[in-house]
Amino acid sequence: PPAAAPSVNLTVTFSSGSANLPPQAIRTLDELGKALANPDLAAFRFRVEGHTDTVGDDAMNQSLSERRAAAVVQYLSARFGIPAERLQAVGLGESQPLVQTGDQVNEPRNRRVQVVNLGA
Repeated sequence: PPAAAPSVNLTVTFSSGSANLPPQAIRTLDELGKALANPDLAAFRFRVEGHTDTVGDDAMNQSLSERRAAAVVQYLSARFGIPAERLQAVGLGESQPLVQTGDQVNEPRNRRVQVVNLGA
């Protein structure tokens, strides 16, 4: 059987209402960027999924999640020269929380971007 695609399981968290990359996110993305720049991973594509907590309305959270995903893609492309066609930014709003909460709950673990390996 074919070998499984290299997996990546990392989460980049954000401040409430923000798509700015905090220092901890930069450290995480620097490690990811180094890995993605490795020629062994050049054939692989990744989906960058933006998420939010339930504070705010659906439209605002959808837009915020898209901005978070785009910020990660832009950082990886600019800092490490990762071709944009290898990184698919997707905003999922508050539709897929890491931690289930009620409406208008400030849950830091839900304010995140996850990177998913789509394979070659």
